[in-house]
Amino acid sequence: MNQFEQLTDANFMMYAMKAYNNPHCLNIDEFHNDLKRTKYIKRLLNRYKSTGILKERLILNHLMILYNMFGPEATVKILFFKLDQKFYSHLKTFLVYLNLMPEKITGIKFQIIRSSDIPLDLYITQKLRNL
Repeated sequence: MNQFEQLTDANFMMYAMKAYNNPHCLNIDEFHNDLKRTKYIKRLLNRYKSTGILKERLILNHLMILYNMFGPEATVKILFFKLDQKFYSHLKTFLVYLNLMPEKITGIKFQIIRSSDIPLDLYITQKLRNL
């Protein structure tokens, strides 16, 4: 069995380190700064959920940097692992816009997350269409 078949709190950091691909990285702090982008995305989505204020360009920027540093498959797993389920609809909308949302995500806390089970956020969809 692959040690990363199921992503858990115990193996998350090792999984992220293994997936990290930044040839210009000089130290572990840069890795942690790039990984913190998941926290920034969570904070921005939480702000949107509570106030209705969406900073879609900033979220897109963080997502693109994560995809460049960790690759598509790892980034999706990291995001769905780190974000609460209440943000899945918002996250899916951004990932569909970027054409990076897979049909299913396996190995997240012993769950299978199916894209078809997550609705799109209509407000975010409209904002992204206007970009």
